[in-house]
Amino acid sequence: MTEKMQMTAPSPTPIARILNFLHRAWVAELRVYSSIARAIARRPAVPKGGTGIGYHRPVLTVLFIFIGLSAVEIPILDLIVHPWPAVRITLLVLGIWGVTWMVGLLCAMLMRPHTVAPDGIRVRSGLELDVPVGWADIASVAISRRVDEPKQPRVTGSEYAERMQDETNIEIELERPVAIRLPGLAPKGGTHRVDRIRLWADDPRAFLDAARPFLIAA
Repeated sequence: MTEKMQMTAPSPTPIARILNFLHRAWVAELRVYSSIARAIARRPAVPKGGTGIGYHRPVLTVLFIFIGLSAVEIPILDLIVHPWPAVRITLLVLGIWGVTWMVGLLCAMLMRPHTVAPDGIRVRSGLELDVPVGWADIASVAISRRVDEPKQPRVTGSEYAERMQDETNIEIELERPVAIRLPGLAPKGGTHRVDRIRLWADDPRAFLDAARPFLIAA
């Protein structure tokens, strides 16, 4: 029934897509700077009484390489275009903005981890994604490693998977289909009803240990 409703739902108009893109870009831009501020203040977005579980380890090296190369590129380009002040200033601004954005993305991954807290589990990824699930809706949490085909959608049928490098290692079974909201518009984004959530955690054992007392209490 859910799949049929999603298939027959009207597609967003081009104007709606443009407005949604601009809104998401603005939110991401603000979160870049708030994540850098959190990193400087050493205040990760973890609720009181909760545990943060990272998901950044598989891509950390790649991010550092991109940040390093981009930082080195700025003075090199500045030397090349030095005789043309307008071009030089434009490229300098764009270069600094690009490095800042990538540093902000790295900080977001570090400061916005998955959380296991008294109010439930929050599945996170990067600058945008934040999917909360309450304990009343969670039947079980288990370590279960799976590797999916590349470029699979996040939602397949009634299963939502937040992968890292096409892998997940935590499986959350829900008591009933639960509505979750993903960034963007349908069909990839928007509201979906799912009864299973899979995600990647850098330390799946710590994730399970943090969830166990709340599962028992629920």
